[in-house]
Amino acid sequence: MQAYRCFFILLLSSILFSLSCALSDHEASFLARRQLSTLPENGNLADNYEFKVKVEYTFPNSRLRRAYIALRAWKEAVYSDPSKFTSNWKGPDVCNYKGVFCSPALDDPNVTVVAGIDLNHGDIAGYLPVELGLLTDAALFHLNSNRFCGIVPESFSKLTLMHELDLSNNRLVGPFPKVVLNMPSLKYLDLRFNNFEGELPPQLFDKDLDALFLNDNRFVSTIPETLGNSSASVMTFANNKFHGCIPNTIGKMSNLDEIVFMNNDLGGCLPVEVGLLKNVTVFNAAGNLLSGTLPKTLNGLSHVEQLDLSHNSLTGFVPENLCSSSSLKSFKFSFNYFNGEAKGCEPRTRKDVTLDDTNNCLPDRPKQKSQKQCQPIVSKPIDCSKAKCGGPSSKSPPHKKNEVPPKPKRTPPTPKPQPPKQKPNPPPTPKSPPPPVHSPPPPVHSPPPVSSPPAPVHSSPPPPPPPPPVHSPPPPPFEHVVLPPNIGSIYASPPPPIFKGY
Repeated sequence: MQAYRCFFILLLSSILFSLSCALSDHEASFLARRQLSTLPENGNLADNYEFKVKVEYTFPNSRLRRAYIALRAWKEAVYSDPSKFTSNWKGPDVCNYKGVFCSPALDDPNVTVVAGIDLNHGDIAGYLPVELGLLTDAALFHLNSNRFCGIVPESFSKLTLMHELDLSNNRLVGPFPKVVLNMPSLKYLDLRFNNFEGELPPQLFDKDLDALFLNDNRFVSTIPETLGNSSASVMTFANNKFHGCIPNTIGKMSNLDEIVFMNNDLGGCLPVEVGLLKNVTVFNAAGNLLSGTLPKTLNGLSHVEQLDLSHNSLTGFVPENLCSSSSLKSFKFSFNYFNGEAKGCEPRTRKDVTLDDTNNCLPDRPKQKSQKQCQPIVSKPIDCSKAKCGGPSSKSPPHKKNEVPPKPKRTPPTPKPQPPKQKPNPPPTPKSPPPPVHSPPPPVHSPPPVSSPPAPVHSSPPPPPPPPPVHSPPPPPFEHVVLPPNIGSIYASPPPPIFKGY
């Protein structure tokens, strides 16, 4: 009885704590309006702004004075700080503020400056004031798992030394924050689990990034052809509304190690250039509108460990070489329309590899689609050699002459069905982030690790679309999935307190 009572008290306290940390839509809207009311007319800071601000303290140098002005404005922009993260943000000694790290300046080792901010998992609610543009010596800015609302101020374009920018798992809104394009030193950009929307700027992929996380936002656009210019080793697009084709320039991404397109509206055929990704270990395009057959070049993925093409409308034969790779650990091609597979691709043929061929059109295999579902797709295969951009679509899943649309009910404007599955669902609040993901450090050489996969920001799932007509095959169920912990696992977590080599 005593153990039961203790369990009940713990459960009740955890529920009350989670409720206390939640930020309602009304509060988020209030904070966004409050931020907008403080922005200058052009949304940016004047060059002489710091000299117009009265400060009662003296500082060792003008840069620490600028940092004090920025941090004081930020503290005033805080709406809720349940962990009292900013409680000691008082007085002139900004280098002793919690989450603030100082270091000798890059251009003058005799001058101390604020080199980084780390408020990861602070659960702080508020907004980003325009005065943060005064932190021009900062190379690291980590805000993972807080409740900051509103937009990213235009003044962030002044942070030209920024090396790592992690805004993940907040409630930031607006279009893609183009201020990051003005950060020449940026290597790590994490925008996951926010409410950014609209299109991606093509210039994003011209930046010399090592890691780019865009998943779990509201982006609606094609993926720019400049994708192939990216130097990134890890990139995620998952859980947005990207449509059109996977650009064939993807084959030029020689540094690529992990790429995730999961749960979007990408259509057409898989480009043959995917086979040029000889160093990739994770390739995930599950839950899209991909059609046609598998390109023979896929055997070029010689180092792939996780290959997931499930929940699409792919057809044809699954070849032996895809399933026999020595590096392979998992290959999922379920919920498609494949009508043939090599013997070595059947589950249980390899004890060291997870293979999933369910819900296809494979003869003599269990748990397959019915003949009625398979016939419209399998009888009219798509000729990928004649398709534009590797497939029949360029901007949205198109339907060529004599081709049967693979998923007639799923078009970019229409929300996809998201029936619950037994996979980890996002927690009720952003307080408990998923396992960390890393990033390159802020210094000039091999900088310290960075925190990552944030806990998802919760939002109600859209209502399912009406059931498809009897004569056309229903789209396979595919839930809103949180990326597994191994995505981006080469990146480490929180930043060190000292910036050696800064």
